[in-house]
Amino acid sequence: MSRASDVLVIGAGVIGAATAYFAARAGLSVTLVDQGLPASGTSSACEGNILVSDKELGPELELTRYSLSVWKGELAEHRHLWEFEAKGGIIVASQPSSLESLNRVMSVQRGFGVAVEELDPAALRKAEPHINPAALGGAYYPEDSQVQPMLVAAQLVRLATEAGAVFHAGVTVTGMMRDGDRVTGVRTSRGDFAAGNVVNCTGTWAGEIGALAGVNVPVMPRRGFVMVTEPLPPMVHHKVYAAEYIDNVGSSDAGLQASPVVEGTPGGTILIGSTRERVGFDRTVSTEALRRLAQNATGLFPFLSSVRAIRHYHGFRPYCPDHLPVIGHDDRAPGLWHAAGHEGAGIGLSVGTGKLLSQALTGQATDVDLTPFAPARFGALDPTPMEASR
Repeated sequence: MSRASDVLVIGAGVIGAATAYFAARAGLSVTLVDQGLPASGTSSACEGNILVSDKELGPELELTRYSLSVWKGELAEHRHLWEFEAKGGIIVASQPSSLESLNRVMSVQRGFGVAVEELDPAALRKAEPHINPAALGGAYYPEDSQVQPMLVAAQLVRLATEAGAVFHAGVTVTGMMRDGDRVTGVRTSRGDFAAGNVVNCTGTWAGEIGALAGVNVPVMPRRGFVMVTEPLPPMVHHKVYAAEYIDNVGSSDAGLQASPVVEGTPGGTILIGSTRERVGFDRTVSTEALRRLAQNATGLFPFLSSVRAIRHYHGFRPYCPDHLPVIGHDDRAPGLWHAAGHEGAGIGLSVGTGKLLSQALTGQATDVDLTPFAPARFGALDPTPMEASR
């Protein structure tokens, strides 16, 4: 068994990488383990959204704005490493009822300091000349941004190791080490790793890791598809999506939901999302989901009907039933911490989550209150821990 670390982080996606980075920068000794390589899970199968526009008022919006301040502040010098683009986002309304709802949302958001600008049809078409002419208007959110998520995970792992963290790939966690009720490390396929604190950053597998410690963490997979077009000249200038997307993000429906989200990339390809459905870890390609993506995208940008899709990919967003991530110390299993359940917002919230956890792990007051995200909100300790498949 190796010498005990102050912190052992399970999972090298963007959340785990950010947690390891900020903990190491705070002076803690850090070990990071993953059953694969950095970004081998959900972080490799998403669009890299950093969105303010789709957040409801409350704790998640506060966390979003804090995380954005970290992206644009403390991490600004590294923005080129992960292709950070402050491109802005536009929500498009195509029906009178959705335009009326969007105007109400904008009014409330402005009252809480969210930067948003109403776009009439002329302003919308000036911002996005190729938008469907039938669109009635929209809302422009200048703070919405994008990164390349696999680069974020890989580069944060590199920066964490440069700050003193140790990364072990190909390590499967199989159990928890205990001293009485306290978690003191993990048992793995490559031996035991002792630690003063264990942080569960395993995304859609967070419930299985929690079960090893006998705690209920109800994070479930929610499958989503993304299509990628052939490279084109600049045609879509912002992250553009239909007003219905916000309803789908906040929905708990298990069935297939699809709403158009379209954006360009520095390489010229256009990313087309988004779908959501709860089908467990079923990796089957859904032709219906892809059909809906194409149909919705061409409705938003008609020129896409003559553009080739060259590939698609899909993954599993870590969905929590109350639509809030699980962040912080788990009082039901002292020594265990969680950072999971961010669903489609995980990329954007990753660096804020990691920094807040580093503050808590070093005994500091956190910049954002973590109480709404507390793991213990899910109830009592489960007395029969299960073996994880991760």
